[in-house]
Amino acid sequence: MELDLVEISPKANPPVCKIIDYQKFLYQQKKKQKEMKSKSTKVTVKEIRFGPNTDEHDFNFKLKHAISFLEDGSKVKAFVFFKGRTIIYKERGEVLLLRLAQELEEYAKVEQLPKLEGKRMIMFFSPKKKV
Repeated sequence: MELDLVEISPKANPPVCKIIDYQKFLYQQKKKQKEMKSKSTKVTVKEIRFGPNTDEHDFNFKLKHAISFLEDGSKVKAFVFFKGRTIIYKERGEVLLLRLAQELEEYAKVEQLPKLEGKRMIMFFSPKKKV
């Protein structure tokens, strides 16, 4: 009959076996794995860059972009980049990021509070689930 004895569940007591075409079984397993992979969601991270002296208009412009990214389901990485001697304005950068967090409160939740890494102060936001 050209069929194979295939062990389906080796950990069961007693182990479960089926008499089937092994190539067809492998094909169906691959198909299931491919389907599972396509259903999984891929998380994208969008970056928004600020300077420590970012003006009101620029802040609002970037805020609108952050809102649109969050509504699309992307995570947002906001950071303040300190060039040269602007590193002395660490407080301004932190205030800017906390203000952004306050503005995005209804669209996102804060994943990571402002943290200084080298010349960048970074903060992560993830979108809130829609009800």
